[in-house]
Amino acid sequence: MLLVLHRIYFPEGTLGLLQNDGSTICYTIELPWLNNKRMVSCIPEGKYILKKRYSNKFGWHIHLIDVVGRDFILIHPANNAKKELLGCIAPVSNCTGIGKGNYSRKALKKLTDLVFPQMDKSKEVQLLITST
Repeated sequence: MLLVLHRIYFPEGTLGLLQNDGSTICYTIELPWLNNKRMVSCIPEGKYILKKRYSNKFGWHIHLIDVVGRDFILIHPANNAKKELLGCIAPVSNCTGIGKGNYSRKALKKLTDLVFPQMDKSKEVQLLITST
């Protein structure tokens, strides 16, 4: 399975549209592009393998594997990139501003309901990040 994240960059943050086979899954919010600096920048465009991950803080969420120069880049719930993200990607139901959205947990559930069954069957799930 290949998911595609189409990004639009702004100085204050990054907005995205996450799709599977041309169908919209949800929107995304991220930090602005600041040359892949740890904890303050979104990650580089490219293709990443996705894996299931559990933590007490986020519950079940998604881990992006082998992000150059970065560790533990996740897809987890957040509604404000500058206040809640350190380089990760947050799915949101609606974008409400640059780097801001709402109903993130609902959007993450929609995403995990789609990809976790594939992962449970040992099928590879990839994320292609590109700009529009």
